[in-house]
Amino acid sequence: MSPRHRFDPELAAALPLIPEVELLDLDAARAAQAGQVAAAVAAADTAGVDVGEISVPGPAGAPGVRLRLYRPQGVRGPLPAVYGMHGGGFMLGSPDVDHDWNLLLCRELRVVVASVDYRLAPEHPFPAPLEDCYAGLCGLVERSGELGVLPERIALWGDSAGAGLAAGLALLARDRGGPAVCFQHLCSPALDDRLSTPSARRFTDAPVWNRRNAAISWDAYLGHGVRGTADVSPYAVPARAGVMELAGLPPAYVSVMEFDPLRDEGIDYARALLAAGVPAELHLLPGTFHGAWAVEHAAVIRRATAEAVAVLGRALGR
Repeated sequence: MSPRHRFDPELAAALPLIPEVELLDLDAARAAQAGQVAAAVAAADTAGVDVGEISVPGPAGAPGVRLRLYRPQGVRGPLPAVYGMHGGGFMLGSPDVDHDWNLLLCRELRVVVASVDYRLAPEHPFPAPLEDCYAGLCGLVERSGELGVLPERIALWGDSAGAGLAAGLALLARDRGGPAVCFQHLCSPALDDRLSTPSARRFTDAPVWNRRNAAISWDAYLGHGVRGTADVSPYAVPARAGVMELAGLPPAYVSVMEFDPLRDEGIDYARALLAAGVPAELHLLPGTFHGAWAVEHAAVIRRATAEAVAVLGRALGR
């Protein structure tokens, strides 16, 4: 094991079982992931949770947006909500990716969880995925009475590219005058297309996600030839927002993995939020790599999961 990659022993032992993400053959990557998550969804224990789906109006001229909803059984009254965005480099995934996690949040916090099925790049580059996320949030709020959701207590959650979308959505919702968001929970966020941080330059051979994948995903999301140029929207790339542009955002929790190309952009974003006067908490998980959340039995992941649930619970008054 390289001195640069002193992984947690439990994570290192599980690495051979974790599939690499190969974006150069996108059709194959999508098919492989769909098969993996379909099996996981079929095996998931949904006891105590009602799982359903609704469609809400999409952005102007675009199709409706599908939301998967998780609601705890036997809990009366309107509830706080977690509005989630799955990861996948802007190019992969669906709400199925986070099915087990959404069930956990719903059970542990006794809240409604809504997972948005946004359109994927490169077929649908920015701003389509973000606009879908915004339309889904608006639809959740507009139907909050029917769905039993407290519209003033909605937290955003995202992992990887989903966390980048969550950060962009927090900016967009603030600048459009709503819906109000009370918190943003960003796990291993993809926030900076420039890939110029020390971790982005150093961890070119990291497991699961590496610099090459990051470059491919940003090219797909922004369009070829845009990545790294001067004129990139902070709604697409939140790291492009200046400190003054971050003022007034909801409080944030940012978690990053130690051996991850995206590590330093998450750290930098948390520091920028703090400089803007936004309450922000930052946690670096030692010995971890991008996607280490999949190793649920590892002690470091169990600890991080418990903390993530507790942080969301505090933010939502649970």
